Amino acid sequence: QVQLVESGGGLVQAGGSLRLSCAASGRIFSLNTMAWYRQAPGKQRELVATITTGGYTNYADSVKGRFTISRDNAKNTVYMQVNKLKPEDPAVYYCNTWPVVRYSWGPGPQVTVSS
Repeated sequence: QVQLVESGGGLVQAGGSLRLSCAASGRIFSLNTMAWYRQAPGKQRELVATITTGGYTNYADSVKGRFTISRDNAKNTVYMQVNKLKPEDPAVYYCNTWPVVRYSWGPGPQVTVSS
């Protein structure tokens, strides 16, 4: 079964850090650009960062300089280091392929920021 297993969310103080992980099954991972998305309550899911199979990255303006996406192709895992968390960052974070979503969405780790 093709699936994603995400982990790493939690409650962090403003300015703090987290590392999110997403392990993918199947061959889809190695053939596709991977991405992290997030969805805050009452808002649409938004694209946060992407990483190509070759490691080229791109970020939403709101997270540039604070978030870092990476991938380990040998482990079929994509990561996102989340630093300098701000009050606008709390959301459920999801990983998937981009631009076409090829996996079923996982439950996603919740990131909560305390002031």
